[in-house]
Amino acid sequence: MTVDLSFLPQIAVVYMLMFARLGSMLMLLPALGETSIPMRMRLSVALMLTLVLYPVGAGAYPEAILSNPLRLFMLLGGEFVIGFSIGLIAKMITSVLQTGGIVMANMSGLSFALGSDLTTGQQGALLSNYLSILGVTLIFLTDSHYLVIAALHDSFDLFPPGQWVPVGDFAELATTTAGEVLSIATRLSAPFIVVGLVFYFGLGLLNKLMPQMQIFFIAMPVNIGIGLVLFLVLLSAMMTFYLDHFQQALGVFTNG
Repeated sequence: MTVDLSFLPQIAVVYMLMFARLGSMLMLLPALGETSIPMRMRLSVALMLTLVLYPVGAGAYPEAILSNPLRLFMLLGGEFVIGFSIGLIAKMITSVLQTGGIVMANMSGLSFALGSDLTTGQQGALLSNYLSILGVTLIFLTDSHYLVIAALHDSFDLFPPGQWVPVGDFAELATTTAGEVLSIATRLSAPFIVVGLVFYFGLGLLNKLMPQMQIFFIAMPVNIGIGLVLFLVLLSAMMTFYLDHFQQALGVFTNG
């Protein structure tokens, strides 16, 4: 009795191609691809997701890939490009909190309070670091990370393997997303910008009226206090606004 195992190389190649796409996406996707998550855990999640989604995406790949090595390498390159492009655009969405937090810190006098950002691994303003961690936490608490998994699943329908990579569409979407990120970050930090401009205008007027007063020593604690109070009052509304934007932005990559 002989067992035919000739199908195993085909399965291994298809799994490798799927892992190239899903692994590239997961490396950059928000919530699941943060640098604070250990690399081994991210690799394990990518391998498990590829195994779970294999029955869904395996049929989209052409048969007899091994017979044409050139086509195999072209497919592998296309999978890397698709996964990296989707992951990069999704990563740009989460940069809203870092950008808005930096503006808030500058207008509140907290721009010199720096710390390590657990989501990016780089040094940044404490307000932006706190918003980044809070944003990732709320994504999991509101089950919005299922949208990330849905984007992984639906990518095989939106971008079938073996077809030309829509570079022009990706470039247009990246440009649009960058503009929306700046727009959302500005709207998140708009109250701090308005209060900061009014506050500094008042300080300038006070300095003209009373030149002998040490404005800097008086203004800094007041500016920080006003910024912290405003941050606490608006925190709930800002995060709700961000989560709505996050869900709508990721909805572009899903069929639902």
